[in-house]
Amino acid sequence: MATNRRVSRVAELIKREVSQMLLNGIKDDRVGTGMVSVTDVDVSGDLQHAKIFVSIYGSDEAKAETMAGLKSATGYVRSELGARVRLRRTPEVIFVEDRSIERGTKVLSLLNKLKDERPPEDVSGNSDKSIDENDD
Repeated sequence: MATNRRVSRVAELIKREVSQMLLNGIKDDRVGTGMVSVTDVDVSGDLQHAKIFVSIYGSDEAKAETMAGLKSATGYVRSELGARVRLRRTPEVIFVEDRSIERGTKVLSLLNKLKDERPPEDVSGNSDKSIDENDD
């Protein structure tokens, strides 16, 4: 079992190498249809499995095509990782679509919308709606 420090170092190394492969190594046209970036890599404690989280910019069709291209390129990615990274055994590679950036953007837009709909507050911290305290 590898230490946490080693697992994180291997994950960073895999992230860097797969990012380089996405830029100029994978020849599948489907991978080039959307803008793809590696957001995170989760390596198991025994260094046998690596989940590679990718963020894909584009339409839903482009995302589906890109994921299909990445899944078909897993063998190439694994063999390239074996050549580039010195490990006793090259981990199995699984590509997972990361939608966290989309969710974050959506949450921010909802928060901004709520902020715009809220009535403005005056300097004393009270809203524009005045409350008459003598209405008993």
